[in-house]
Amino acid sequence: MKKLLTLSALACATIAPAAMAADEVNVYSYRQPFLVEPMFNEFTKETGIKVNVKFAKKGLAEKLAQEGEYSPADVVLTVDISRLSDLTEKGLVQPVNSDILEKNIPAQYQDTDNEWFALTTRTRSVYSSRERVGKLGQDFTYADLVKPEFKGKICTRSGKHPYNVSLVSAMIAENGEAATKEWLEGVKANLARKPQGNDRAQVKAIKEGLCDVALGNSYYLGKMVNDPEQLAWAESVYINFPNQETTGTHVNISGMAMAKYAPNQENAQKLMEFLAGDVAQNMYAEVNYEYPVKPGVKPSELVASWGEFKADPISLDKIADHHEAAIKLLDEVKFDL
Repeated sequence: MKKLLTLSALACATIAPAAMAADEVNVYSYRQPFLVEPMFNEFTKETGIKVNVKFAKKGLAEKLAQEGEYSPADVVLTVDISRLSDLTEKGLVQPVNSDILEKNIPAQYQDTDNEWFALTTRTRSVYSSRERVGKLGQDFTYADLVKPEFKGKICTRSGKHPYNVSLVSAMIAENGEAATKEWLEGVKANLARKPQGNDRAQVKAIKEGLCDVALGNSYYLGKMVNDPEQLAWAESVYINFPNQETTGTHVNISGMAMAKYAPNQENAQKLMEFLAGDVAQNMYAEVNYEYPVKPGVKPSELVASWGEFKADPISLDKIADHHEAAIKLLDEVKFDL
């Protein structure tokens, strides 16, 4: 018998079949324990429903598929539209019809068939060196990254990382494959080094003078500001929101879905509605420096200090439709090589 997972043992245990009681709900999560534990504790306090969590860095979709109808999972928490659309394409989740979710989550941030819902948003921003570049103008666009002035000055993580794939997918949706391929070739030609590391590593590279601008998700700036070892990296850059005078800055999400064979559907829906409500949305904003998805819930004071921006209104469903094409283009231009 596998050991029942409690919130004090998130990272190392597996939900047992005994966890499928009426006063419990089982979560499979890519989101880190420090982020979800406070929300689940609050949910339990309000409802009396215990939350059992299986935390993983990868492989949850495969686990759901392997378990099939015997899976104890009720709710799946993940990041990036590609991972959410992968769950729907593989038939691992089910629709949730909820007036609360419909009201609290803007239409562009939920699946048209109600199979996934966003919880937070984050921008795919461009960081620029305070010392060598300064703040980029309001008219700056992603397209500007191919300009001669950025030759040998751009850093980024792998083009095939989901965050970059989603950006490329959005560009295909808006500009077509031919124009996007030309853009990828131009960006590659302007790279200071081979794509590598994570988003924070790119900001570190700016601090060290290896490059002047870098693609990166917005919430990493908050994480660096609050890490004594990385504060100097954060202080070396400005965060910029491209395409403010055109389509708006590309936005990705973290989100949730109800597992196809959820044994505790009623409790699962209650948890999902709680996570889309004011209490949890405010906690997301303060803990992880993301933008709350619920209209009217303000970002944290730190995030708000970065300034307001216009988000690209394109449907995330439409972005997900172009993921395979995006990966194909990245291969064609040999972006990571």
